Amino acid sequence: MRFVIHSEYKTTKHRKFLVQYHIILVCKYRHKLLDKLGELIISLLVVFASQTNVDIEIVEVDADHIHILLNLNSLNFNVEKWIIQFKKYTTIQLYHHSSQSIVLYLRKFFWYKNTFWSDGAFVASIGNVSSETVKKYIEQQG
Repeated sequence: MRFVIHSEYKTTKHRKFLVQYHIILVCKYRHKLLDKLGELIISLLVVFASQTNVDIEIVEVDADHIHILLNLNSLNFNVEKWIIQFKKYTTIQLYHHSSQSIVLYLRKFFWYKNTFWSDGAFVASIGNVSSETVKKYIEQQG
C-alpha cells in the first residue's frame, strides 16, 4: 500500500531547502503484523506527521516493516527523536485502540509487554541519490 505527496523545496525567510530521510522501521521479532495493521499504521503516521510538522513523501508497507520517505519542513529537526516519538505514539495508539480485536490480535504476539516495533531503525538522507531512485526502490519493496 502506498501514500504519496509530491516534494517541493521549502522556503523560509533566509533559506530554501529540501531535506529528505528514508526511514525503515521493523516490527518486533519481524512478526508479519503489517499485513493486518498496515493501513492503521499509515493513518497514524499521517496524523503524527501533521503534528510534528513534516511531510510524508511516500510510504510503503511490507508484511514486517515500513518504508517512509520523510520531507522536513524545518531545518530544526532531530530524526532520532522523531522516530522514537513515532514508535511510542503508534504503540500507545494500537494498545488503546477502540477496536478490542486489534488489542487481542497484538496479545497473540506480545502477551507480556505492550510493544510493536523493534528497537532499531534504518535512516538515510537521500542527498546523494535522487528521490526518484529512492521512490522506485521503495515501490519495489511492496
